[in-house]
Amino acid sequence: MPASVKICGINDPAAMRAAAEAGADMVGFVFFPPSPRAVTPAGAAALSAAHPGGPLRVGLFVDADDALVDAVMAALPLDILQLHGEETPARCAELRARHGRPVMKALGIASGADLDRLADYAPAVDRFLLDAKAPPGAPLPGGNAAPFDWTLAAGRAIPRPWLLAGGLTPGNVAAALAASGAPGVDVSSGVEAARGVKDPARIAAFVKAAHGAP
Repeated sequence: MPASVKICGINDPAAMRAAAEAGADMVGFVFFPPSPRAVTPAGAAALSAAHPGGPLRVGLFVDADDALVDAVMAALPLDILQLHGEETPARCAELRARHGRPVMKALGIASGADLDRLADYAPAVDRFLLDAKAPPGAPLPGGNAAPFDWTLAAGRAIPRPWLLAGGLTPGNVAAALAASGAPGVDVSSGVEAARGVKDPARIAAFVKAAHGAP
């Protein structure tokens, strides 16, 4: 079965079109203003409406309050809520119940010990995203173009479906899938021509490489 692919940080029509036409399984809209990939609820709704059907719509939030998540859901009926901050298992469960949507929790990984946190979150979430742990003082919790040791996840019993993230590119995604055993991948900076600016050709190449990986 081909690996599932999420293109995160979609913020312009060309990127949305490229992801849909390439056959990406998920697209991510970032609702975190410090990010160069951030979009407004109205902006994300317009991008989504231009391509009905197609990839699942994922909303990325970082320690968001109810007002922000409510506003996004009113503008755009997301398929998945991605929580990329310091949300507790209780907060994950609360948002899942409040909106009736699956929750994907992102966790930063730097060592095998970081994977031990999966057990605490598993009852409260539907998916995991395993990303490279942001360096101390980093302004963003993810999207920093850095990989972690992919072999840390190999052979681990990950208790929910999951995506591998961090430093992935069209050139290394097949190797990352082979080394980690991940059932899916998430990319943002690895398909950009400049920070926050998606490259449609790189999006197409990434999806092709990931879907074609053994």
